[in-house]
Amino acid sequence: MKQVVQVRLLPTPEQASALTSTLHTCNLAASWLSEQIHTCRVHRKFDVQKRFYTELRERFGLAAQPAIRVIGKVADAYTTLRANLQAGNYGPPGSNRRRKVEGTAIVFRPDAGQAFDARCLSWQLGDAGREGAVSLWTTAGRLKGVRAVGEPRQMAQLRGSQIGETDLIHRDGMWFLYATVDVPESALTQPVNGFLGVDLGIVNIATTSDGDRMSGARLSRYRKRQQRIRRRLQAKKTSSARRLLKKRRRKEQRFATDVNHQISKRIVAEAERTGRGIAVEQLTGIRDRVRLRKPQRATLHSWAFAQLGHFLVGHADHNAAHNIAARGEVCWGEVMRPHAAPTLAAS
Repeated sequence: MKQVVQVRLLPTPEQASALTSTLHTCNLAASWLSEQIHTCRVHRKFDVQKRFYTELRERFGLAAQPAIRVIGKVADAYTTLRANLQAGNYGPPGSNRRRKVEGTAIVFRPDAGQAFDARCLSWQLGDAGREGAVSLWTTAGRLKGVRAVGEPRQMAQLRGSQIGETDLIHRDGMWFLYATVDVPESALTQPVNGFLGVDLGIVNIATTSDGDRMSGARLSRYRKRQQRIRRRLQAKKTSSARRLLKKRRRKEQRFATDVNHQISKRIVAEAERTGRGIAVEQLTGIRDRVRLRKPQRATLHSWAFAQLGHFLVGHADHNAAHNIAARGEVCWGEVMRPHAAPTLAAS
């Protein structure tokens, strides 16, 4: 099973300058390559590499492996674009939005993330502690001994796992590495006492079939307050207001993530204690199915769950959770059969 571990880099000013130059060069090369791909209609990674590899290296001064990673990034971007077009995410064929997307080459931001692998990035993590170092390729040469810090649990996970692709990210003036590691997958446990049904919503973020409700009132109040603050700061149009907006822009996301962690741990702990599985309703595509008044759209589209909840009130949540728990028993059999297409996610 793949997991992503975040580690913060603490480069010196000289090292930070080299990292910035590396991101800018790699993304400039990616945008140039994207334009060539769009013009020539060559999308397969093998064909792109065969046709543009040499010119890419000579034009932007990239080493061999970073050039391969740039080609892979651009090819993957077009694969994602084609999948979105086929899924209709940019509108039906012939629509203005779809024509604009199809007629424009993908452009990469100067500070967009760049992937590295073991050939151009290596780790020195030591035996214990929360500090380590990395050595990585840059346009200014190989940087050695760049400080890296993380939570002890994350650093231990890096030490005990095989590290795969690593992304270099520059965000809010800070440098991060997002490392992909292979961890053993937990064995599938057979539920012995049925399923705990979970109904997702906005009035109540989650309601279980046991009648346990996790209210969304606190998160809703927080979101509305942040919205009022943003509106006031945007109306000022001053430099200090813009700086404060930039500083606060991910605060709401962090708060919502923390709420989700607390709720999910509470539900999982109860399921483990009682020897039950967890049955959660699948709400894929709810944005396309549900039509709301304008004041309600922001609530739905900014909600923190990957699977968004229906608008419910009161004890109807409890009844819905009982129905979900009953369907979980049926879906468990479907999940265990090959080529199953269950209507409910059972885990």
